[in-house]
Amino acid sequence: MASSSSLSFGATLSPNNSLLFSQTKHTGANWVHFPSRSRRSVGRVRAETESMATVTEKLGIKVERNPPESRLTELGIKQWPKWGCPPSKFPWTYEAKETCYLLEGKVKVTPSGANESVEIGAGDLVVFPKGMSCTWDVSVGVDKHYKFE
Repeated sequence: MASSSSLSFGATLSPNNSLLFSQTKHTGANWVHFPSRSRRSVGRVRAETESMATVTEKLGIKVERNPPESRLTELGIKQWPKWGCPPSKFPWTYEAKETCYLLEGKVKVTPSGANESVEIGAGDLVVFPKGMSCTWDVSVGVDKHYKFE
C-alpha cells in the first residue's frame, strides 16, 4: 500500500502588512514570506486557503488537517471537555466513536494488528471508530478537546 501525505496552506497578516504564508505537510511546517500588495488580495488568499483543509482516512482513522475556524465553531469544539498527557506510550480501546481536536502534541496511533501507524498532531481534527483497539505513542505532549458519541 502506498503511503500518502497531505499538504495544506494558511496565511496571516503580519504587523508590517506582509503576508505570512504557511505550507504544512504532515511532517512539519515551512514558513515563506510573501509581500502583500493590498488587503483585498490578503482577504482572497485567506478565503482560498481556509477552504483547503485536507481529509484523509487511513486504517479506519479519519484525519482532517487544519480545518477552518468556521468548522471548529460549527462543531462547538471549544465547549468539549479537554484531556492531555505527557510523552508516553499506552494501549487504548475506543468504547464509543471519538472525535477530537488536537491543540498541541504529536502522536503515532497504531491500530492492533496493523503494521503501520497514523500520525496526528496539533491542528488535526480526528475521528476514531467505536471498537478500535490501538497503541498511542505520544512523542510530544497532547492537549486536546474531545467528544464521545
